[in-house]
Amino acid sequence: MIYIQLFLSFLQVGAMSFGGGYAAMPLIQEQVVNLHSWLSMSEFTNLITIAEMTPGPIAVNSATFVGMQIAGILGAVVATLGCILPSCIIVTLLAYVYMKYQNMSLLQGTLASLRPAVVSMIAKAGVTILISAFFIDGTVNLIRQNVCVEMIIFFVIALVLLRKFKINPILAMVLCGVANVVLSAVKKA
Repeated sequence: MIYIQLFLSFLQVGAMSFGGGYAAMPLIQEQVVNLHSWLSMSEFTNLITIAEMTPGPIAVNSATFVGMQIAGILGAVVATLGCILPSCIIVTLLAYVYMKYQNMSLLQGTLASLRPAVVSMIAKAGVTILISAFFIDGTVNLIRQNVCVEMIIFFVIALVLLRKFKINPILAMVLCGVANVVLSAVKKA
């Protein structure tokens, strides 16, 4: 039964995640955290970090990770297949339609109209991740005890390194991770 649930959950994610992995994050959160309670919000935030750090698409990495957490290797395979199956089918059909009707203005207009929806899904995922990183209990509450100042500082430093100095994103993640380990060691000492 769990294999069917994993497959169907990630089949929905795969079928509805237009715009790539970041746009899929709210869909994955809905299935994994809210609907099935397979992961807590804190675990989901860690999942995003791991999925971002590992090679491959974020949605597929997430499906593999959740499947492995819930039902072992077979769960990882089933969740991953559920996640990629819609893409394989849709891309094959779209390639055929696009090649046949690529000069049609209605098709070009339809593709352009999808962009704002995709941007909003990515923005929602980003805001959700920021809230869970910046606020200790995952809710926006500006009292000092609830704000994680260190994470805000890491965010600003990483943003500057990525935007101004154009460093490799993996290096930015490693530097933030090392800085957090050092900071934790200093706090314990």
